Order: sequence, then C-alpha cells, then structure tokens
Amino acid sequence: QVQLVESGGGLVQAGASLRISCVAVGLDFSKHTLAWFRQGPGKEREFVASVKYNNFTWYQDSVKGRFTASRDFAKNALYLQMGSLEPQDTAVYTCAATLDPYSSGGEHSRFYGYWGKGTQVTVSS
Repeated sequence: QVQLVESGGGLVQAGASLRISCVAVGLDFSKHTLAWFRQGPGKEREFVASVKYNNFTWYQDSVKGRFTASRDFAKNALYLQMGSLEPQDTAVYTCAATLDPYSSGGEHSRFYGYWGKGTQVTVSS
C-alpha cells in the first residue's frame, strides 16, 4: 500500500523560512514526478511546485525565487524549502506523485494519483 507522509509544517512569522518533507512508503519516488499542492483557508487547491522523474523542477509564479523543491533519492523523500514566507502562503501543503512511472505530471491535480494528507503551514504577519 502506497503512503505519502508529510511533515515539518508549523507556525512561523512573515519573512521566515521553513522546510517541509514528504516521505513515500511503498512507492519508488525516483520513477515518478512529484508535486506540492496547497490549499489556503477558503481557497481552492493550487499547484505549488513539481519535480519530474528526471529532476526538472517547475514552480507556480508566486513562489518562484522563494521556494525550492528537491528530492532525496536515498531517502525516497521530497522536500519544499520555503523562504521569505508571506501570510498568503498559509495553507495545508500536500505532496503528490504521478500514478504511472515516468509520467510528466503537470500543474493540475488530475495528473497525480497518490496523495498525502497534508501538513499545515501558518505564516503570521
């Protein structure tokens, strides 16, 4: 059974940095495109960043230059290093993986078949 488990969320002040993690159980991350999505209060879920199986990264415009997505093949983990956090970054951050190996993924949630339960990130002003 595949499980994606996020960790590292918390309450930080505006301008701070935070790193969140996602570890996979039962899935070889190295063959899949991975992504971070987030859903803020009263908002729809939105794409944040993705890391393709070939390690190519892609970001939503609002986080470019502030967030960095990366993976650790040895630990079968996905990370999101977040910097210069803003109150509007407050959301539940969820990691996702494509269902099929070597699939390109994309910015829409329909491209992903495996999902974690999320970790809360709250940025105070």
